[in-house]
This record gives sequence, C-alpha cells and structure tokens, in this order.
Amino acid sequence: MKPSISPTLRRILTDTRKEIEQDKARENADRLKSRLRDAAPVISFSSALSAGNALIAELKECSPSQGQMRSENVAQALSTYQQSPVVKAISVLTSWTNFGPTMRVERLAAAKQQTGKPVLRKDFILEDYQVYQARAYGADAILLMANILQPEELRRLSDLASELGMDTLFETHCATELDGLPKTAKLLGINSRSFEGGLGLSNFKISRFLRQTFGSRRDHSTDLARFGYVEKLPASAIKIAESGISADNCRQVLSLGFHAILVGTSLLLDPRGVSPALHDFELAMAGPAPNTRRSQGGGEKAAPDPAVSGSSPSPHRMGRGSG
Repeated sequence: MKPSISPTLRRILTDTRKEIEQDKARENADRLKSRLRDAAPVISFSSALSAGNALIAELKECSPSQGQMRSENVAQALSTYQQSPVVKAISVLTSWTNFGPTMRVERLAAAKQQTGKPVLRKDFILEDYQVYQARAYGADAILLMANILQPEELRRLSDLASELGMDTLFETHCATELDGLPKTAKLLGINSRSFEGGLGLSNFKISRFLRQTFGSRRDHSTDLARFGYVEKLPASAIKIAESGISADNCRQVLSLGFHAILVGTSLLLDPRGVSPALHDFELAMAGPAPNTRRSQGGGEKAAPDPAVSGSSPSPHRMGRGSG
C-alpha cells in the first residue's frame, strides 16, 4: 500500500481490513477457492464496453460523500438496468461498512443472475483473498485503485484476476498515477472524486451535508476537470469516466474520448425513480457518436469540451448530479 494516503482513505481502508477479517472468519481461503468450480461463467467486461457509448450502472445503498440512496431506487435498480440498452455492465459496491449493510459479495452473484450482464466488483481491493472472493461470487472484473496500491501490488493482483478469467479496471485520480500501471492494462478509469478531505467543499462530510440539508444535486467531492487527462491514456485502452456524471453532462464527458461512463448516485438518488433517471441518460446518449477529430496518429480522438477539460468546469454547462 502507498505510504501517502489521505485520512479519509485511511479510515475507509481500516474498515475494509476489518471486513476482510470478518469474511475470512466466515469463509477461509481454501473453502473460498473450492467455490470457483461452481462460479457463474465469466462474461467479458471489456468486450461489453469496447464498442463505446456505454453506461456502467452502479448498485449501492449509500455513499460516504452523498449519504443514503433512495431505498425504492435501490430496490428497482437491477430490473431497470437489465432492460436498458445503454447499460452494458453493472458495478456493485461490496464494502458494507461504507456503502450499505447488505452490500456484501453475495450481491455480485445476484446482480449477474438478474441482469445477465457483466459485473464489476467495486471495492477497496488490497489482497489476493478479495480477488478469489470476487470470482467465486460471480464477478467478471475487479477494480484496483492506483492511489492506494503500489505498482507491484497492481501488477500482482491484476495478474491473479487474469488467471481467474476476470478483467481489471485500473482507477486513477491524476495523470502521474498512469506511470505505475502495468503495461498490459487495457481498462483504464479516471475518477473525478477527491479523497483529500480538508475543510473545502470536497470534504465528504460537507458534501453530504449540502446534499441532505439543502438538497444540492451537485456532488462537491467531484471535479470534472480531472477528465481532461484522458488524452494521456494509451490509444488502445478502453477508457472509463467515473463519478460526477449526470444526464446533462454525459454526452460532453463521452466526447472527450471515453468509451463508457460509470454512474450511480445520479440514478439512485433521483426523486422521480431510477427508471426516469436512466431514461434521461438513454436520450442523452442516443444518436450519432460524440464529435471526434483526427489525431496525428491517424486514429479518432475526441474533441475536448472546454466545460470538461478546463481548469474549473462550469456547473451550468456541465449540468448537475453525480455518478
């Protein structure tokens, strides 16, 4: 694990280690590995996203930055995701301390069975046990965070995932983290969320207070300007934008060169229900592909939108909401 980690992340990782120990007490590694024979076959996560203009829809009960999701939306989420043509994959949070008491690994198998779509285990993965656990409970991909793990840990855990047939989504928060990723990485994400804390609006407690007290629809812990370094990602990579994405801004985000967007809060907090919220995304993502321009290398490259790639995106042009 990296030595320099924010207090917010350290608290979450402390919770994660407690969860791992509880899971090991309930099901040791040998018993877990015996489950692999009966695990649901892998559905290629990367293939589902490779055509582009894709949405990864998330399942969680709450979040540290935005608080409780709407319970009726959570209950309806999987059936709605299953029917949507733009939802190509499902992201399931499995850290129950911070994302809901029933958000455990068993939800992976349930999500896959109900939707028939590839499932990502989105968690703070630190060790081999969690990778075996993900596959044993039906996951098709895992998420590894470059702001937490050392390059050697990223390589080792992703190699194990590959041995088990799963893809790995490498999540980054700044361009410098790209240097530590394995050369074989093919699924690269940029997360616009800040874990740095402090006394600014990006602080999780402050962001959650503004949402719950004043009904703010903007997630202040995200900064959409981070998506601007997508141009530094390898041309061959499948690129995924995470957090802070709404139906109002998803088209602009995709136009930067992303193949997919990962969306949760915008769907699960919408007072109209998850189905109308997802329909807004379907309308926004319909029609021709986002405008692109020809790069010097001859490939297609997204024309950057100043509202996304600038130093501070305009909330009016980018719209409101969070992923």
